[in-house]
Amino acid sequence: MAAKIYVVFYSMYGHVYQMAQAVVAGATEAGAEVSLFQVPELAPDEALAAHGALEKRKAFAHIPIIQPEQLADADAIIFGTPTRFGNMCSQMRNFLDCTGGLWAKGALIGKVGSVFASTASQHGGQETTITSFHTTLFHHGMIVVGVPYSEARLVNMDEITGGTPYGATTLAKGDGSRQPSENELAIAKFQGAHVAKITQKLVG
Repeated sequence: MAAKIYVVFYSMYGHVYQMAQAVVAGATEAGAEVSLFQVPELAPDEALAAHGALEKRKAFAHIPIIQPEQLADADAIIFGTPTRFGNMCSQMRNFLDCTGGLWAKGALIGKVGSVFASTASQHGGQETTITSFHTTLFHHGMIVVGVPYSEARLVNMDEITGGTPYGATTLAKGDGSRQPSENELAIAKFQGAHVAKITQKLVG
């Protein structure tokens, strides 16, 4: 039986969505059954438009909105979030805060969890965003998986690039103009495949 993986993201300008697509590709190629979801938006359209995000979000408006209880159906969940002051965005935090019922039932215990992220700059909190996200996954009893250094692109020093042993990352620049690089997308794809392979061993 193929491992069932959910990729759950929030994206404002599309960077995390692009990374999510790479994660999906990697997990799918590794033989998993993969579904892509986004979490609900909290910001009004007026605020998104003021930040130049409303038009960009149309590119992934077709991706279904996930409900917290759906997480229990997956064998593994790979979360993607932009960074807000070194932490996950409020949309993702709000979604996770609605998973108390799952926690009470232990519904996510033993499932694989993994995280990827986007930051505005190289030192904008890409690692703290992921490691602080892990705290919630540990509370749910999940098995947390990152990106091992067998992914050689993590040590690419020939260009400015995201990518951490905690999870794939991309750098969006302050105005969102920088797009995920080939190196960053490759790490995200590796992460998807790595999670899929580990999950498959667990579900057997």
